[in-house]
Amino acid sequence: MILYPAIDLKDGACVRLVRGEMDAATVFNTDPGAQARSFSDAGCEWIHVVDLNGAFAGKPVNGDAVSAIVNAVGVPVQLGGGIRDMATIEFWLERGVARVILGTVALRDPALVRAACGQFPGKVAVGIDARGGYVAVEGWAETSQVTALELGLKFEDAGVAAIIYTDIDRDGVMQGPNVEATATLAERLTTPVIASGGVASLDDLRALKARASSGISGVISGRALYDGRIDLAAALAVLKD
Repeated sequence: MILYPAIDLKDGACVRLVRGEMDAATVFNTDPGAQARSFSDAGCEWIHVVDLNGAFAGKPVNGDAVSAIVNAVGVPVQLGGGIRDMATIEFWLERGVARVILGTVALRDPALVRAACGQFPGKVAVGIDARGGYVAVEGWAETSQVTALELGLKFEDAGVAAIIYTDIDRDGVMQGPNVEATATLAERLTTPVIASGGVASLDDLRALKARASSGISGVISGRALYDGRIDLAAALAVLKD
């Protein structure tokens, strides 16, 4: 199981939010490139990046910070936030991002996801962010009437590289991930699922690892790595076991 350390970008800095609230941001590092390098040097195989400003603006905002991250590491970077058309997908992939994450547009324009998967095989993931089981979009500002499973099933034959499933109610509050909801989703899909939101301890990682057979292929962790609740070397060891 792969650990994806998270770098959330707001106004060029590495921050963490609580339940996606932009006014509840805590700055952890003002040098995104250095932060990415520290994760890579520790043995992380991927870096997970979100352009938070971009998620609300609907277009890239933290371009310089993303470029700094890509240029600082030799491991692949996946990026989400404000990627809502083919031109933006091409923009990021041409600049070295290994995989783009389509969230809002996956709900609004599923045809774009299919077209992107066809044009860029293996380089497109779908971000499904759920509040109470229902998909939330526009930087989590709007909750739809579509369930996470319904959206995931739409892309089963599209060639999506991964589904990144976030339980918004758990995000940034250190209460543990929604293991059951994540495993249930993964069991219903053939697309690999990456768990996100609420990871606060090595026991949380062990709980997700124990459900790997359901189709959970990775886990994203942010705040717990920054504030020291999870030791990065120990986390990598738990997931590699």
